[in-house]
Formats: sequence, structure tokens, C-alpha cells
Amino acid sequence: AVPGARGSRCPPPRAPPRAAVAAPDACRARARSGGLSNLLFKCALPEHILSVGDEPRQVLLRVYGAILQGVDSLVLESVMFAILAERALGPRLYGVFPQGRLEQYIPSRRLRTEDLRDPDISKEIAVKMSRFHGMVMPFNKEPKWLFGTMERYLKQISELTFSEEGQLKKFNHLKAYNLQQEMRSLRELLEATPSPVVFCHNDVQEGNILLLAGHEASPSDKLMLIDFEYSSYNYRWAGFDIGNHFCEWVYNYTHGSWPYYKASPENYPSRQQQLHFIRHYLSEDSGRRGDTTHEEQARIEEEMLTEIKRFALASHFFWGLWSILQAKISTIEFGYLDYAQSRFEAYFQHKAQCC
Repeated sequence: AVPGARGSRCPPPRAPPRAAVAAPDACRARARSGGLSNLLFKCALPEHILSVGDEPRQVLLRVYGAILQGVDSLVLESVMFAILAERALGPRLYGVFPQGRLEQYIPSRRLRTEDLRDPDISKEIAVKMSRFHGMVMPFNKEPKWLFGTMERYLKQISELTFSEEGQLKKFNHLKAYNLQQEMRSLRELLEATPSPVVFCHNDVQEGNILLLAGHEASPSDKLMLIDFEYSSYNYRWAGFDIGNHFCEWVYNYTHGSWPYYKASPENYPSRQQQLHFIRHYLSEDSGRRGDTTHEEQARIEEEMLTEIKRFALASHFFWGLWSILQAKISTIEFGYLDYAQSRFEAYFQHKAQCC
């Protein structure tokens, strides 16, 4: 008989230790490949330790990296994270602490850059983004985030210094672009480009999209958007979210050698690939817009293509500034100044083509 079972003469064994009293060194933690801002760890209980109630046996531990947004933004992000979890649009939130938070661990893999070109995946990203844009969130609805953030970044950049000669040379090359004047020019262009204000993710790149384990063959609902630290009310279509997403088709952040990214401009989506995305975005949005004629649909598509061309400039400019600052404060091994140079080169090339 099994010791402790009914009919056994042996006394029942002591209950296994509960998770509430598990020693820190009894838990298993494994680093996960994350993005360029945070450090991620999968933490799990050993098999011999029981969970308490309905607590999870494994979680994702997110440790904040170099913070550019400020403490208030971290609080807002945690609130946003919890709301999206309640709406089944993101992982659950289990706890927060000053340096990070505990999230639901979801068996999955992050998308790869080449996955973005898959028509089925592109379709679902468009649908997910459209649903995201349809949400009403309890936050400031004025679209101040984009230029407000870039102005703050520029001010911080104006106060930067680099002591290492190689970094200083790259930094001086970037400053020669006269970024303050260039941002004024960009603002004038975008303010002349109509784009409705909706709640945006603002960082829909492959590393922030999960392919859910066991759902790979599903025609829909195989993806989940994550990482909402830049989410806010913002300009819609090309108003950063779609334009930014299309820019991300170009950049592979898993390159194995320095500078740990690879830019392939030839992978920027073609007109047909953009229309494929736009049409599925609009089909999900049709309930909010109502029925449209074929002529109206064609007009909206062309307007969105124009917006995407213009607002993609903002993506290059924003992440270029962000990367300059990360070069100074981040502990993640990545060629941030090289990446900033790549984004500003793309900005000026793109500007010459569309403006």
C-alpha cells in the first residue's frame, strides 16, 4: 500500500511544503530573450512544492531596464496592463514592485521578423491592432504622447556626453543632423496629415507579439500583443501604429553578432502587402465605421497609404532618439548608436521618397 493511503498502518506523510514558504533558492529562474528595454525571467516552482490556492506554478518576472518614461508612466502601464488582462487582451498581472512586475507566463514564442511577412500572420496582426484601436481607456485622450516624448528625449540628448572615443564620434555624427529643426519640420508635415486619435500600442514589432503554443495552425487567435509600456492615445493608422509596424519588417533584433541587429530595407512591405494589412484592419473596423461603397473603400485605402508613408517617418525619428539615450543608460549589449544611425538614415531616405 502507498504510505498514508486508506488501510495502511503507516502514518500519513507530512504535506509537501507550500509555495508560500518556499525558499528563494528553491525556485527555478531562467532568463528569457526579451526586448531592448527590459530583462525577462521565467520563474517556476519545483515539482515537490505545492501551489497555494489558485496561484500559478510559473510566472514571468519582468525587471525594468533603463527607464526613459519616468515613474508615473510605469504606474500608468501597470494600470493599463491590468485593464487589458481583464479584457483578455494581454497576460494577467500577478504583482508589481518598484523594479518590475510579475506577469502570467504564456507558453509561446515571440514572432521572428520574417514571420511578419506571412499573409495569415499579417492579417491577424491587423485585426488585433484594429481591436486595440477600438478600445476606450481611462487615460488622457489628447494625442500628446508622440511629440511630447520626442521633445523630452531631445532635451535629454542635448545634455548627453560620451567619454569613449568611438561612441563620441558616432554621437557627434548624429547631432550633425540638426535634430531639433528636423523635428519641427516633421511636426508640420504630420499636423497637416489628418489622422483620427485612438488608443495605440505604439510598439507593434515582432518581439511584442506572441505566437501561442498549441494555436499555431489556428486561422485566428493564435497571436497576442504584449508589452504596453509605450501605449497611449495617439494618431491612428499611419499615426505611428501601422507605419511603425511596417518599419519593423526591416529590422531583425536577433542577429548573432555586433551590433546585434540587421537592417534589410528590401523587406519593407510592398504596396500589395500594405493593402493586405489595411483591408483586414478596415474589415475589423467596419462595425465602428458602418458600411462603405467600393469607391469609398478605395479612397480610404489610398488615404491610409499616404498616412503610412508620412507617419513611418515618425517611427524612424522616435526610435532613433530613443536609441541614442539607450546607448548612454542601458546595460543590454546592443549597438544602440549604430541602430540610431540606421534609423535616421532610413528617415532621410524615406523623407526624400514621400515628401
